[in-house]
Amino acid sequence: MNTYAATLFAPEDLRIVESDLGPLAPGMVRLRFGAGGICGSDLHYFRHARTGDFVVSSPLVLGHEVAGDIVEINGSAPGLAVGDRVAVNPSRWCGHCSYCREGRPNLCENIFFMGSASKTPHMQGGFASIFDATPAQCVKVPGTTPYAAAALAEPLAVCLHAVMRAGDLRDRSVIVFGAGPIGLLTMLAAKLKGCSSATMVDIAAAPLALATQLGADRIINVGEGSEELAEAVRGRRFDVAFEVTGSPAGLASAIASVRRGGVLVQVGNLPGGQIQVPANAIMAKELDFKGTFRFGREFDEAVGLITGGAVDVLQLVTAEFPLSSAEAAFRLASDRSRSVKVVLNRDLC
Repeated sequence: MNTYAATLFAPEDLRIVESDLGPLAPGMVRLRFGAGGICGSDLHYFRHARTGDFVVSSPLVLGHEVAGDIVEINGSAPGLAVGDRVAVNPSRWCGHCSYCREGRPNLCENIFFMGSASKTPHMQGGFASIFDATPAQCVKVPGTTPYAAAALAEPLAVCLHAVMRAGDLRDRSVIVFGAGPIGLLTMLAAKLKGCSSATMVDIAAAPLALATQLGADRIINVGEGSEELAEAVRGRRFDVAFEVTGSPAGLASAIASVRRGGVLVQVGNLPGGQIQVPANAIMAKELDFKGTFRFGREFDEAVGLITGGAVDVLQLVTAEFPLSSAEAAFRLASDRSRSVKVVLNRDLC
């Protein structure tokens, strides 16, 4: 069986490549692509052939926010059947390392993650007309759930995990640096968990306008100057900050914005190698500085929130393209003045 996949060869060299999948391996499920969201890490790969410390060393099919229909099953797949619509968890955890056993599978020593260059050979992603997964990766959704909504369970799971890392948010004031899709979903997740207020900070007006529509209590455009942020911090520093920009400047601002004894969660993927951090302020303010990486069991929670109507992830979608037009979709997604979340859909390729 042939598949057509959006394959990255070098920076900004993304091609639709045809290949033969061959017979389905035992214990695997074969899926027909329904929809997929373009993530910030996909964009880093597209622009630089790397994200953080993960460098593309061979052709890589991108895509880890995906959903589709089961077209073939080889072996046991409890609860699944051909024709089922599923959200695909991009994580393949080993289930037996120390991290998996202690309930932190996102830190699995042997994890493979779809569309990622974290391992060599790379694990290919889901931006393909036909692709394979394990039954454990497939979470069934109602046939009425839009493919795009099911695909966006993955970024929502990332944000649910980040919010979990922050601890109890009830009656806590929250500030989020970066109003891209992950920042916006982090704000929604924080609201779900009971924060008292959520302030969004960005350098661009368009995503901040969407943040207001989604329920942000305050937006601050630091692209127009730092005075408003400084004023907000003078009024009362925040209990919890989420740094989602992945920039050293965003991290420095987040550290400055949190109250003494507060919590800072690093969500954004910072540049690889060494960066400058005002670490003395972390010490002097006795901050809890926490990392957050992907997600664990939050994927199932995210699917439930979407299918149950608690979170409308489709509000973030600003453009849709057929899979065969992946390069054009990536170029639009790279322009934050014109897009927030770009989604690829099934087409005839």
